[in-house]
Amino acid sequence: MTKKIGIVVSEFNYDITYMMSKKALEHASLLGLDVKWLVKVPGVYDMPLAVKKLLQDKDLSGVAVLGAVIKGETKHDELIINQSVRKILDLSDQFDKPVTLGIVGPGATHDQAVDRVDEYSSRAIEALAKMLMKIEKLSKEKGFIEI
Repeated sequence: MTKKIGIVVSEFNYDITYMMSKKALEHASLLGLDVKWLVKVPGVYDMPLAVKKLLQDKDLSGVAVLGAVIKGETKHDELIINQSVRKILDLSDQFDKPVTLGIVGPGATHDQAVDRVDEYSSRAIEALAKMLMKIEKLSKEKGFIEI
């Protein structure tokens, strides 16, 4: 049975995240995942609410998040990514569904983020596919597996 997933993508730094979303959709198709939802949010800081809403969908197996948090003149990038990722991890635990990370940063320049579009997008989708397989195996075997 095909696993249904969601993808949450930040519109901030859209020149980067647009490419990330396209790459993620291609990779999901390649891995046999059905993208039921592609949700665009203003920024990485806005992701947790969208992730929570998606995880409430009983038909959805997991979520991948995509974004780019670019370094500015202050440590704002660190604040944004640290708080957002912590909440996203908490939601994964709360709903017992994997949420994988494809967010470039903190501390990345625009050029570094562009260079990482393919890598971060593909890795987030691939990690989600692997986690879904591991979870399925665990639920069938009801034993210990290496995650």
